[in-house]
Amino acid sequence: MHYRTLISVDDLARAGLPPDWVLIDCRFDLADSDLGEAAYRESHIPGAFYAHLERDLSGPVHQGSGRHPLPSWPVFAERLGGWGIHPQTQVVVYDQHHGACASRLWWMLRALGHENVALLDGGWHAWLDNGGSTETGLPARRAANFTIRPGSGWITTSQVEQNLATSQLLLVDARSAERFRGEQEPIDPVAGHVPGAINRPYMDNLVGGTLFSTSSVLREQWAALLGGRAPETVVHMCGSGVTACHNLLAMEVAGLGGSALYVGSWSEWITDRRRPVARVRD
Repeated sequence: MHYRTLISVDDLARAGLPPDWVLIDCRFDLADSDLGEAAYRESHIPGAFYAHLERDLSGPVHQGSGRHPLPSWPVFAERLGGWGIHPQTQVVVYDQHHGACASRLWWMLRALGHENVALLDGGWHAWLDNGGSTETGLPARRAANFTIRPGSGWITTSQVEQNLATSQLLLVDARSAERFRGEQEPIDPVAGHVPGAINRPYMDNLVGGTLFSTSSVLREQWAALLGGRAPETVVHMCGSGVTACHNLLAMEVAGLGGSALYVGSWSEWITDRRRPVARVRD
């Protein structure tokens, strides 16, 4: 059986760690970029490798880029091969709770044509709460050839600018409602959102802030939000192209696949002050 969206802690525990499975720990904290890796070294799910959001899942920040641009695909593919990921590998990704960072790796693998990747529903804390075993030792590096089959699941800032006039694409912003409305902005230097975007905070995909809602509930919620638009016309964004992947995953769980990611997101949009900014006024 292959897992391509979510896997429960029960299913992961039953599976163990077969030879063709690879676990990746994506715990990370934007306020302390060393915290996730330190927690991983203290304890992690047996056999899991660690993926750092800024070193492994992002490329160097440059002028005009967002906070978490994509890495070079060949460089990323080499890293994946070092984790032992090949075309037949079942990958399971997790982070400390709701999947905000792990969903970035889920999307990146899917963007490169690797379909057998799933997020551990509930993450690290659900694993511990379920009595899952842990270890402190680091797994041995493996040698594998990861095959790049890049698709077209992302768009650029220039495409977003072009869309302002045509509205052919629907931008869905995964940030909190307060950030979207421009009432507060704790991370980026400009508050607000791209004109025409709508808001779907990624935490709305979860029940009680922990587990994903059922596929039927997510489908009802997302269908209502999209208002008849085809998933292929939807583009997800957030602050830097990370939590938006949570919404991409939720749409896949809902059976509404085919939407894209605006990788640069808000942090890239605001690098040029000539680009318009919208705020919600009371």
